[in-house]
Amino acid sequence: MRFRLHTIASLAALVLVAGVFSACRQKSDNDKAAAIADSLRNVHSDSTQAELEELRELAELDRREMENEYEEYARQYRVLRVQVKDTTLRRQLEAKEQEANRLLAELREVKASDAAEIRRLREELTTVRTVLQDYVRQVDSLQRRNETLIAERDEARREAAGANSRAEELTGERNRLSQQVAVAARLNATGVSVRPIKKNGKEAKKSKDVTGFDVSFTIARNSTARTGNRAVYVRLMKQDGTVVAPAGSFTYHDKSIQYSAKRTVEYAGEDLRVTLHVTAEEFITPGRYSAYIFADGQQIGSGSVALDK
Repeated sequence: MRFRLHTIASLAALVLVAGVFSACRQKSDNDKAAAIADSLRNVHSDSTQAELEELRELAELDRREMENEYEEYARQYRVLRVQVKDTTLRRQLEAKEQEANRLLAELREVKASDAAEIRRLREELTTVRTVLQDYVRQVDSLQRRNETLIAERDEARREAAGANSRAEELTGERNRLSQQVAVAARLNATGVSVRPIKKNGKEAKKSKDVTGFDVSFTIARNSTARTGNRAVYVRLMKQDGTVVAPAGSFTYHDKSIQYSAKRTVEYAGEDLRVTLHVTAEEFITPGRYSAYIFADGQQIGSGSVALDK
């Protein structure tokens, strides 16, 4: 644009000069010289004025372009500030945004003819642009790092969820196996018999003759069961639910219950025949008497007998 305006001004000057020489041909030499001088001064003055006007227009355009750049850089600082979560970096970006807006306000106040201020603000604009580019690189690097960390976190969560699920499966499987082993290792009393006894040790047929009961059973062979000493309990019950000859108590399903007889036996994993005697210190009435056998906190067998009068 500057070249075009300069060319137009130069052409106008040439036209004026040609007019001057044409006028001079009709005057005396002295008059011609004076006319030429006056005309040249007018041409120089017009040309300078046109160039100054062109420079003013260019300076104004340049200032407006700088204003647009300051506005854009301030906007970009604001966009970056919204994107980041780091508190320190956000404060830095906010300060740079405020600085860009401050310089923009100064630029709007300065006159286009103030070359020194315009030059200073242009240098400031270059600094703002350079710093902005550096922050853009920082934010981009942080975003890429965050994306990597998020991907790693999600993968770790998936792996942890898979591990937890697998751990739960293994725990469930272990519990099931433990239960199976516990069931398999439980003792089992077979061949349970409840024999009412007279005072002479013989079997009683009538309730009035009963002075006690022999409860016999076999702890069956079990190769998976723990060997060693075992406490075996017999709980002899009347038809009304009361215990015959309570001799103490033991824990069963987290409750304390009474037993009628207790004996410690040594179990070696093979069949073991056991007899426990219950002494009846009370009058035995007719009816059904049931014996329940316990070991290791479990009921392992039961049997009963009916007594007549």
